[in-house]
Amino acid sequence: MKRHPPRGSISTRAPRRRFLQGLAAGGAVSVVLALAGCGNSGAAGDDPRADPRDASRVAAGAGLYAQHCASCHGVRREGQPDWRQRLPNGRLPAPPHDESGHSWHHPDAVLFAITKYGFVPPYAPPGYASDMPAFGGRLSDAEIWAVLAWIKSHWTSGEVLAARREMTRNAR
Repeated sequence: MKRHPPRGSISTRAPRRRFLQGLAAGGAVSVVLALAGCGNSGAAGDDPRADPRDASRVAAGAGLYAQHCASCHGVRREGQPDWRQRLPNGRLPAPPHDESGHSWHHPDAVLFAITKYGFVPPYAPPGYASDMPAFGGRLSDAEIWAVLAWIKSHWTSGEVLAARREMTRNAR
């Protein structure tokens, strides 16, 4: 036989039910937040072909970067010294692709196009002379995306990632 509290007394079921409902609601919120964190956390200007979380793509990009890019942009993506100062020929040295540079300011599509076609209009002013060659004849599109994934895999500071999300939000 079930015992019920006398009328007018405080039921122990109502507080327990509210507690369990709150627990369930909190659990649902936690699940939603966890799933949101597992999804694509990239910014709008990010392209899935340059996903820095794709380990095989990043590994392929590391070798390609070492072979085709490191001689100018540095083994550690540090760029050439004084990269903001023009050389005697009027051209700028190769910029870094680490967090001290400006590559992370650009949407993936722009980085891809500069790599494939060189630093030419519309990514450079008309008549601008650059030492950045076009890699479209040397690397496939998939290889260019792999290099970009490897470069992006080193952009890890919260400050850079937050700034990149903000800067690329309206890129598409």
